[in-house]
Amino acid sequence: MLDTIERSLIDSASLAGPDIRSLVARRRKGYSLEAPFYTSPEIFKADMDLIFHRHWIYVGVEPDVPEPGDAMTVQLGEDSIVIVRDDDNAVRAFHNVCRHRGARLIHDYKTTVGNIVCRYHQWTYKLDGELVFAEHMGEGFNLGCHSLKPVHLKSLAGLLFVCLAAEPPADFDAMAERMSPYLAPHRIADTKVAHEEDIIEPGNWKLTMENNRECYHCAGNHPELTVPLYAYGFGFAPQELDEVGREEVERYSAMVESLHNQWEAAGFPARPVEHLDDMITGYRTERLPLAGAGESHTHNTEVACTRLLGDIQERRLGGLTFHTQPNSWHHFMSDHIVTFSVIPLDAERSLLRTKWLVHKDARQGIDYDVDNLKSVWNVTNAQDSELVGFCQAGARSQAYEPGPYSVHTEDMVDRFCNWYIGRMAAQLGV
Repeated sequence: MLDTIERSLIDSASLAGPDIRSLVARRRKGYSLEAPFYTSPEIFKADMDLIFHRHWIYVGVEPDVPEPGDAMTVQLGEDSIVIVRDDDNAVRAFHNVCRHRGARLIHDYKTTVGNIVCRYHQWTYKLDGELVFAEHMGEGFNLGCHSLKPVHLKSLAGLLFVCLAAEPPADFDAMAERMSPYLAPHRIADTKVAHEEDIIEPGNWKLTMENNRECYHCAGNHPELTVPLYAYGFGFAPQELDEVGREEVERYSAMVESLHNQWEAAGFPARPVEHLDDMITGYRTERLPLAGAGESHTHNTEVACTRLLGDIQERRLGGLTFHTQPNSWHHFMSDHIVTFSVIPLDAERSLLRTKWLVHKDARQGIDYDVDNLKSVWNVTNAQDSELVGFCQAGARSQAYEPGPYSVHTEDMVDRFCNWYIGRMAAQLGV
């Protein structure tokens, strides 16, 4: 049965905006979405309510809050969440709302606190959310009934996910069981955030995600990104290859198979796992070789940090990619990690947050140079932001209609849209 929020969305859409249920029901697989999915404020509200408030959302890494008292805030629509490491070294998440009169508690993106103290009336909470001080409340006031409201939080080998639903999707644990062996050797908990940057992309969050889910556009737009990439790792049209091209594909496939065997024998899972559109908590992973020196995703294809992650000894471990629905992708190399999260701001703007992680003992200026570390993805993010803006502008045009995806290079885009439409349909009862 549809709950009150869902009925409200349907009613408001039918009166003041697009018919969301009809748009969801008639989505044509293999094609981009209809324009209102990218431009409509009503659909944006539905996205926040039905996707970002009911699924596991990637928000950061354990090294964002490395020490007890370290706190970080994340905004999902109208909801502010505070993530804090408590005195027992556990990472917790709470609604960033005082239990007195609702004031925002922590106002900075990142800070360090002894207790969580509301500036308005000084109600004071311990780092585990327990209310310990509330002045002038009279006899019979029960501190224990006014602790901070918790938010579901899970750490996947150091990647932090939150869920605002009362009952979050249970299949997160299945993803974690499968993915933990892939991520564990890189030891996220033993890294530090060497650099992070936010950019506002001029497009709907789904366009940002679609752009990420394919490399069809890479050759013509990302000269820096493609330096260490093998073109065949991102799809190709077999019928368009000549004999030389087919031989190159065969050599590439043999190399990937050989390296997968080698890496897995050394304790680094590598083979693809594909669940982008057949699980509520959709994900995909694979470790692929890098070209050139084959060490890392840098301009010269060599490591950006000479202090390798965890106990890794071999620089040439390729690049492990990990994608999660609805809002993240990650790249793991032997020397550093790059993580990306997409947070919708409104129907036509999205926050892209990028973090670069290195070993916690790596020394800036000695073991790594920040400019070199971030250079490839900094310029790539800027290029992608411009491309997303082009698509957003096109979606506003009366000439826009859904276009066909390449069956060879945009399969992951189609799977993202399949997942999104499937989840919307399940929530709306379509």
